Amino acid sequence: MRPRDPQEPGRTASTLELFFDLVFVVAVSVAAAQLHHALSEDHIAHGVQSFVIVFFAIWWAWMNFTWFATSFATDDWLYRVLTILQMGGVLVLAAGIERVYADEDFRVVVVGYVVMRVSMIAQWLRASRSPQTRRLALTYAGGIAIVQVLWIALMFLPHEVTLIGWLVLVIAEIAVPVVAERRGEQTTPRHPHHITERYGLFTLILLGESLLASANAIIKAVHEHEELPPLIAISVLTLLVTAAMWWIYFWPPHHHAITTFAKSMRYGYVHFFVFAAAGAFSAGVEAQIDVITHHSKLSEFVASFTMTVPIALFVLGIWWIALRQNADRVVNIVVPLGAVLVLFDPIVPVPFIVTTVLMVAIVVTLVVRPPITVGGEQ
Repeated sequence: MRPRDPQEPGRTASTLELFFDLVFVVAVSVAAAQLHHALSEDHIAHGVQSFVIVFFAIWWAWMNFTWFATSFATDDWLYRVLTILQMGGVLVLAAGIERVYADEDFRVVVVGYVVMRVSMIAQWLRASRSPQTRRLALTYAGGIAIVQVLWIALMFLPHEVTLIGWLVLVIAEIAVPVVAERRGEQTTPRHPHHITERYGLFTLILLGESLLASANAIIKAVHEHEELPPLIAISVLTLLVTAAMWWIYFWPPHHHAITTFAKSMRYGYVHFFVFAAAGAFSAGVEAQIDVITHHSKLSEFVASFTMTVPIALFVLGIWWIALRQNADRVVNIVVPLGAVLVLFDPIVPVPFIVTTVLMVAIVVTLVVRPPITVGGEQ
């Protein structure tokens, strides 16, 4: 398992990587559904906290595989088996998400997460056989292994310290790549076009959840004749905003955002907020539908924030890590300002209309003012 050429021409996502992403569709869907139910029951703090905890496990496992694959993917039989093992861990994790929301029981989620990470350890040990990356790979394998032991130990600690333990271990997980890459001269080869394509594909998965929520509004409209106009309206507006989120995300050339190690870390880590916001947006749409159909304990005012806050985080996150360095002054004013103004949507009596207008305005600005050419390439 030798390092891949970071300048390899024509490098694209493999069918195995696309297959791998399918299980994350399941995990994200379950996490978003549970967040939706928590929001509709007016358990906002508990729902958001549980979502952040669960989504970190989903995102971190996906991201670690993605960066490893861009550097070392071989597609032999053992690599495929270990990847499928990771997929099994994702499904176990997804099965335990409901327990996290219902009883704050993290055991099944931790088991699924550790299964994914143990498979990742095996991949790094394979990579350590190459002299070019031996020290780097062993550092990764050792660091991941130590943290997994601590995750297992966390299951046996009193419930009162679970959240504190989670925060400590999240920091430990995030620190492993930093320590490994900074330890010596060896670094993982990053293929900029391949890695950013993978991030784009995962973003599409998350935005797909919002399109599902839009479709659910139409489905409910068929059965809720009295609420037909507002349900159709929220469906149309959700489609427009989701399309705008897609447009904004893919406007800049993302591969320019990971030209150095520091930029790669920022791109990879800040995407947690981008991905989590996209996943939470679909839950917010479902919560708004519940309000319209009188199946929610939330007020219309509060329900509006369940949609606008994720949108603002998504836009600000993309602007920070990929868009601003390829934009002129006008775009760098309009995009973050529009994201902030989205938060004022709840003061308008018509739900979601201000957000839609602002997002369309951002897209129009991006159309009129294309990305700045960097190094002769757009």
